Amino acid sequence: MKEDVSVFSDKHADVTLKEDIIVGKHVFGNLYGIDKNIASDAEELRKIVLKAVELSKTRLLDIRVWKVGGKKGGVSVIALVEESHIAVHTWIEYDYATVDVYTCGQNSDPWKAFNYIVSKLRPRYYTVNYADRSSISIRVFSGR
Repeated sequence: MKEDVSVFSDKHADVTLKEDIIVGKHVFGNLYGIDKNIASDAEELRKIVLKAVELSKTRLLDIRVWKVGGKKGGVSVIALVEESHIAVHTWIEYDYATVDVYTCGQNSDPWKAFNYIVSKLRPRYYTVNYADRSSISIRVFSGR
């Protein structure tokens, strides 16, 4: 194991970063012009999310599916994984979906899960965002 690295010090305190951190990776996006048949098929979306869990190298704790009617209705699938979550929400009449894949751990792969979901919903256009949600472990030693 490598030694801690001092990143800041003055006469009052030493701040040290440790290597033992939480690695958080968050991939999320909007999908436009998705396939209506898949967007409205709760069971198919459930299967897609289950495969995404496998591809992300995470462990499934629970999965829930809701189908909501009406003009702004659609399907929501949320997989709670030991390492965080994978969620897909569709709005059928708008041919629109959002995808949210947040994983923790160096070995998890939210990109594979996100790309798989996109390939199955077949949007005409989509956006993707990434946020590093890792912690930094800081120890502060008082120099006083």
